[in-house]
Amino acid sequence: MNTLPSPSRRMVLRGAISGAVAGTAFGFPMINSGSFAAAPGSAKRYSKRTLDILAKTLVIDMLAVPKLDFTPDVFSRPLTAQQVADFRACGITGFHNSIGIGGAQAREEALIFLASWQGFAGRNSDLFSLVGSIKDLDRAKAERKIGMIMGLQNAEQFAAPEDVLLFYRLGLRCAQLTYNTQNLIGSGSTDRVDGGVSDFGEGIITAMNSAGMLVDVSHSGDRTTLDAIKLSKQPIAITHSNCRALCNHPRAKTDEAILALGKTDGVMGISGVRMFVKATDPTTLSDMVDHIDHVVKLIGIDHVGIGSDADLNGYDDMPPDQYAALKASYKASYAFRDKIDIEGFDHPMKMFDLTEELIRRGWSDANIALLLGGNFHRLLGAVWK
Repeated sequence: MNTLPSPSRRMVLRGAISGAVAGTAFGFPMINSGSFAAAPGSAKRYSKRTLDILAKTLVIDMLAVPKLDFTPDVFSRPLTAQQVADFRACGITGFHNSIGIGGAQAREEALIFLASWQGFAGRNSDLFSLVGSIKDLDRAKAERKIGMIMGLQNAEQFAAPEDVLLFYRLGLRCAQLTYNTQNLIGSGSTDRVDGGVSDFGEGIITAMNSAGMLVDVSHSGDRTTLDAIKLSKQPIAITHSNCRALCNHPRAKTDEAILALGKTDGVMGISGVRMFVKATDPTTLSDMVDHIDHVVKLIGIDHVGIGSDADLNGYDDMPPDQYAALKASYKASYAFRDKIDIEGFDHPMKMFDLTEELIRRGWSDANIALLLGGNFHRLLGAVWK
């Protein structure tokens, strides 16, 4: 959903650890034989099984911006000690950093975004590393860093198929075909009419396949989504969406699209955006996991992952003026409510809470690892050159 790349204001679970303490790879002090504190002084506790899974699993969030902040110079600001602690403790190895762009300035916006956030990663190289290949993700895990995957939630930066390779060389590894509205490639999820992928769009998909850039249709309309799955010679992704069978929202995907994605070995990331997860409150982490279970029932465990569509803290901690501007920038069909985040998935340790919920539902360690990162790791390894 993001249209722009917040300093972490939420103080939930503050004081996260950075050193190794005997008992866990994350340094959480052991409280008893079965539970560990999430951070010094915190009442939050997780099972040893959860900590062990997160320690050994390469976790990929296929839509996770470093900071939800509209301020033009956000990428140039030094990280606070709290922000560094939150990043080190979150358990996520791969951040797919991607925003929505579009219009006459799309190409300029894309170039500025790539330069600014790759520069951010370089200036914070003790914490982040850039990802150009699957080996870079593996190395980030080994070095206990966060691998930054550069993406864009539109493809209007491509004026011609030849532009795809240029942007790949500049670091772009994933691009949505459309955002919410029509472009030369196809239709968006909130367009009144969906004409599907155009001839120009087919050329862009072919060029993305050739370059090794992942095709994403998270915000694309229904017909455009199905066309892209059919036209792509490589498996594609729905990096951050939900299931329309559970929540009738235009940004959610139909069972038809999910089934088609699975048949071509694609992967769907489930988001934690409130109005995509459930139409009424309360909307909780358990409701989000219902979407995960729905995808598994349709196409199997090998085709589902996580695309939270937020930063570590979520949208509801944004400054009030930015929060209001964000909501005002979308069509009424987005159906915003008072909150955008869901309870239980709105803080830096959300992947730990998600793992606890999966354990409660009887998931095996191996299947949890596939969901948290294994499936997207396989997909990226297959697509990237």
